[in-house]
Amino acid sequence: MITEQTITIGSLEWFYREVTPNNPNKKPPVVLLHGLPSHSYIWRRVMANLGDQGFRAIAPDWIGSGFSAKPDKRDFAYTSDAYEKALGEFLEGLELEQVSLVVQGFLASVAIQYAFNHADTIHRLIVLNTPLSPDVKLPWLMQQWTIPFVGDMVTQDPLLVDRTLEKGSGFVIEDQDLDIFRQPYLKSSAVGRALLTTTKNLKLSQTLKNIEKDFSAWSVPTLMLWGMSDPWLSSDIPEKLTANVSNIEMVKLDEAKHYPQEHWPKEVSEEIITFLRRQVV
Repeated sequence: MITEQTITIGSLEWFYREVTPNNPNKKPPVVLLHGLPSHSYIWRRVMANLGDQGFRAIAPDWIGSGFSAKPDKRDFAYTSDAYEKALGEFLEGLELEQVSLVVQGFLASVAIQYAFNHADTIHRLIVLNTPLSPDVKLPWLMQQWTIPFVGDMVTQDPLLVDRTLEKGSGFVIEDQDLDIFRQPYLKSSAVGRALLTTTKNLKLSQTLKNIEKDFSAWSVPTLMLWGMSDPWLSSDIPEKLTANVSNIEMVKLDEAKHYPQEHWPKEVSEEIITFLRRQVV
């Protein structure tokens, strides 16, 4: 069963979903990190499948997203460095000494940078449709969030969640699920302001330049689990990394798009579980 919990670390309150299996295996916990503009609910089916196979699974809402704190930009910078630091504090707050990271989407590149800087704490890294190259640009839907005046209006519209998640996934999402994705936007204008600030401040090109360079020295077993029909991110970079870095492998989901975990949870879960169980030779 998935539980909903909160933890306060410093001045920041984190909301997170967690599965604690009845018959846990001995593998490190799995931490699943979402992209924009979703929140941890997007991992619900994958988390349930992980729990069924004995894995403890934890999916937080990033600061500024979902049901976590949405501090004023004077109190939280909403930059890659600020997010990386906050993620480290969250993991420390839960006393997670070693984890497997599963990341997906725009913003999740921050978690890859965290992994590179804390490799001794990472058991496995699994990357689903996440920007990996400094050549990647925000999709036009997300670029609109940064336009003066336009962004202020667009990010206050709860339907931006519907438009973005359905455009990126290429499939209709059930109304009862969209209701949960929209809830933070209906409760407070702070989530829209945080989304606008995050999109402006992430400066993806610099973060991704570092990621592209650091992958060459990365030695932790890594899986690229890629929706090949993604309208926003090409498979060229993960394919190149797989060809050039011995500890990286790739699994292609031909029909999946930008949010594979939303519409292909069975296939995504099976690949993650197989990868996490495999012994390193």
